[in-house]
Amino acid sequence: MKYALLLYVDAKARQEATEEERREALERHGGFIALLKERDAFLGGEELGGPGEAVTLRKGSGQALRTDGPFVETVEHLGGFYLIEARDLDEAIELARACPVDIVEIRPVVEHQG
Repeated sequence: MKYALLLYVDAKARQEATEEERREALERHGGFIALLKERDAFLGGEELGGPGEAVTLRKGSGQALRTDGPFVETVEHLGGFYLIEARDLDEAIELARACPVDIVEIRPVVEHQG
């Protein structure tokens, strides 16, 4: 089964990180990707821009309202994702435990036929 690992990060801490802290984080993610590849579980993933770069589009009443930023005000924001292959939720959780981010949401990917 495919699972999305959604990575939530503290946007302020991410923005204020030093070059050294960023480099160390990239190294930890590189190690995590290597682990996923060793397990034939890596399907993809990307870091996302910060909440200040986000645009929310809300549609209704025949109109689309654009607002800058995320829809909700929180400390943690979606900072990236991994797409993985795991035999079941237990294996997805096991892999997510090795992810170098403190908050990881695990969601099964719905695969439609045709």
